[in-house]
Amino acid sequence: MKMYLFQRVLRSFAYCLVLFLGALSLNFISPQQAYSAMPTISIDNDQKVIEHLRLHVDDQDRQAWLAAERASWEPWLSRKRGFLGRNLYWDPLREEATVMITWASYSQWKEIPQGEIDAVQERFEALARKATGIETGNPFPLIYEGQLLPQ
Repeated sequence: MKMYLFQRVLRSFAYCLVLFLGALSLNFISPQQAYSAMPTISIDNDQKVIEHLRLHVDDQDRQAWLAAERASWEPWLSRKRGFLGRNLYWDPLREEATVMITWASYSQWKEIPQGEIDAVQERFEALARKATGIETGNPFPLIYEGQLLPQ
């Protein structure tokens, strides 16, 4: 009986040791290596693309967000080569805004200098802070940024 109990404890210990070592080894796997093994998505530079953004927008600040968008991003975008349109959505359950910006081509979207984008973002944030009463930072932080390809 004692031998059976000892064998059972030994098997349990071996099982726990294998689980522990397996979990420990996961800490040493580099996420970059895992991602680099994924296939690269190629995009045709002349293909239409939709910029997809999600922002956190509290219910009480929704009108402030819309006003800041109208006074900053809207006029700037309307002057950009390749800009086709923009749709704004708001999810009241998540208190999230979704912005969908359609560009005539991927290359026209990506040729916009980062400095220009940063300047408009600074203006947007300043207007948003003034409207919400928040003194620092971005009242509407970016949650997600991606792209969609029309099919």
